[in-house]
Amino acid sequence: MTGLFFEDLALDQSAEIARTVTAAEVEAFAAVSGDTNPLHLDDDYARGTAFGQRIAHGMLAGAYISAVLGTRLPGPGAVYVSQSLRFRRPVAIGDQVTARATVKDLDPRRGWVTLATACLVNGKTVADGEAVVIVPKRSA
Repeated sequence: MTGLFFEDLALDQSAEIARTVTAAEVEAFAAVSGDTNPLHLDDDYARGTAFGQRIAHGMLAGAYISAVLGTRLPGPGAVYVSQSLRFRRPVAIGDQVTARATVKDLDPRRGWVTLATACLVNGKTVADGEAVVIVPKRSA
């Protein structure tokens, strides 16, 4: 599996994936990350919060963005340099999250690509930010 080369990329090019958040995914993320906040794992606790139900870890949305970058745009071979994220709305178990990345800047000298990143649920932004990745050049 190979990704796109730097030379294959263009401004405003975009890609996305859609994932439905499951309780098992939230629990697996908690196990891997060590974030066992009961807001994510305990129905009784979560019902007593402002959200009224369990919500997914915000960084799970970040992981979906990583999946877009690592598998679609630019794809395999891309290396993260940075990622900013703003969490706008909670994501509930059962929500379908669409993670999207859009090329916003190309730095041919370094082979760096800046992408606008966003996660949406029912067309509303739940997280957004900006990623910078290093993308292999065809000539390298």
